[in-house]
Amino acid sequence: MRAVRDFWEIPHTGSNGWINLMRFWREGRFSLLHKHMEDSFRRLGPIYRENLGSQSSVNIILPVDTGELFRSEGLYPRRMTLQPWATHRETRKHSKGVFLKNGAEWRSDRLLLNKEVMLSSAVRRFLPLLDDVAQDFCRSLRQRVEVGGAGETGQRSMTLDPSPDLFRFALEASCHVLYGERIGLFSSSPSEESERFIWAVERMLATTPPLLYLSPRLLLHLRAPLWTQHATAWDHIFTHAEARIQRGYQRLQTGASGGSEGRFQGVLGQLIDAGQLSLELIRANITELMAGGVDTTAVPLQFALFELARNPDVQERVRAQVLSSWQQASGNPQKALQGAPLLKGTVKETLRLYPVGITVQRYPVRDIVLQNYHVPAGTLVQVCLYPLGRSHEVFKSPQRFEPGRWATAEPGSGGGFLSLAFGFGSRQCVGRRIAENEMQLLLLHILRNFRLSVSSTEDLNTKFTLILQPESPPRITFTTLSH
Repeated sequence: MRAVRDFWEIPHTGSNGWINLMRFWREGRFSLLHKHMEDSFRRLGPIYRENLGSQSSVNIILPVDTGELFRSEGLYPRRMTLQPWATHRETRKHSKGVFLKNGAEWRSDRLLLNKEVMLSSAVRRFLPLLDDVAQDFCRSLRQRVEVGGAGETGQRSMTLDPSPDLFRFALEASCHVLYGERIGLFSSSPSEESERFIWAVERMLATTPPLLYLSPRLLLHLRAPLWTQHATAWDHIFTHAEARIQRGYQRLQTGASGGSEGRFQGVLGQLIDAGQLSLELIRANITELMAGGVDTTAVPLQFALFELARNPDVQERVRAQVLSSWQQASGNPQKALQGAPLLKGTVKETLRLYPVGITVQRYPVRDIVLQNYHVPAGTLVQVCLYPLGRSHEVFKSPQRFEPGRWATAEPGSGGGFLSLAFGFGSRQCVGRRIAENEMQLLLLHILRNFRLSVSSTEDLNTKFTLILQPESPPRITFTTLSH
């Protein structure tokens, strides 16, 4: 038995956090943080320490260490606080949703939210709404290709960057599930208000990483243009969500006398009916779900379409399963997804190669040993997902896009903790079920309607803006298939 080594012996990327932060800013390294992590593991081994500004963390990659971290997360797991977000809520006197809360208060709010967004009974309620939006999206895209595309009838083709449409799809789907209302984003002229919301979410995400490593006091004293941009973006997001919540609330009040019995009123309606969260906390959580539910599904969908397009044999395999399942399901979206596990595999495989959030963080509640180093309780420990998904030590042929690998119980070495894009345990992503089903249903209907292809199978360059995204969105050729 080897003696456990001291915390300070863990290899590190440089001991002075402020010098490291200045170097990150100067070299524009934030946008390539995922590559920096991959490079650091290559140089330093499966565990290293990183000091950046006021933050320091221990970074890990192997599932055996993730398991140890998970077992020490305690009853109230904590993630790294996104301080710019928290500072915005505090200065604007807004309540915080579960994303920014900790402790017993986090747990009680989270359990109430789980009933409406995570349990299988909740999924059954909102699945038809997601399916409606996914089918409408494909109808609208099909019409565009048939009218403006090239080629003979029944096999029209159009090459386009689908990212603006995917953002609109994600916002339309989120609004339908959260508020129970459609906002009509697939019309030829989508509303300015919605376009502004999408822009505000992108600004908010892009301005978060550079501000992350400063203390809240420093943030406010600096009054830096970056902080102003960040706070203004959040103000836009809150204004948009507030207007929708008000409208939804009024609709529910009038609907109470107008006999909309039995119809799903959206998560907002369910939470108001349950009467267990104050209206202020409902507002905080719905706003967080809105802000967190657009880019985080629209961007992985870009990557998924690209990978299916450049792997035609995989695409055909998934399509064959989709067509057979759709036929047997007679329009029931839940049955259709159950009969096409390769769709779930496609989403998992996409997120393995292109994780939206590139780390999962926890502060262990007790001292633990990782890679034979002592890690004290309360240390920020990060599982780095981008290098994990591409590790030859963990996955067989990690560079291959193979949705079928998830059909086996163990697609890689080291037991569980291989698919971590949504986190793990009681603090996993609260919007997970909405996102997974939204992505799978859109891919299902796209594969029913189109064959996908790309002119180049070169790897995509990626950048990190709090989420991982393509440096420039891939252009994809959609060719209609006869039904």
